Amino acid sequence: MPARSADDVRIETYGGPRDDLRALFELAEDSAAELDSYIDAGRVLVATSDGEIIGHLQLTCTGDPRQVEIKNMAVRETRQGQGIGRRLIQAAVDLAAAEAVTTVLVATAAADIGNLRFYQRQGFRMRSVERDAFTPATGYPPGLLIDGIELRDRVWLDREVLGVEWLHCDSSLCRRPFIMPPRRHCR
Repeated sequence: MPARSADDVRIETYGGPRDDLRALFELAEDSAAELDSYIDAGRVLVATSDGEIIGHLQLTCTGDPRQVEIKNMAVRETRQGQGIGRRLIQAAVDLAAAEAVTTVLVATAAADIGNLRFYQRQGFRMRSVERDAFTPATGYPPGLLIDGIELRDRVWLDREVLGVEWLHCDSSLCRRPFIMPPRRHCR
């Protein structure tokens, strides 16, 4: 079978039952209890190919109208490494920019080196570390290893969202980035 690329993929808003996407959500969430607490929150973008959902990204409110969080994101293992995650991130950033959001947040396990590399390649920067976030008390099994590292701490990353403003500069059009004022996007 020839290698596939993100070129055959569409990114769109998902309006169906979230439980239909549970297997994808579970690729990114090791705690069933934690997943149950947020699976129905926010909005979900899906990546589709040939009518099949192959990836998703969940975008939730944070309580600050200038910020949104990528709460859960995954691409089917058979389609990873093909640019689909990058396209989902870009669609989420574009959606945030259209709603005058200034910051997109994401959290991942400190032990997950692959996720840390991926998000930084997408323009996210380290924000903070939440120690002991993944414990039995929060629904995570003890001794869980990721890349040979015990799952314990959560790393928060963020990415600024810039809009584009068109200006008239010396008789020619030019662009300059600016941060748009916040608009209510969450209820």
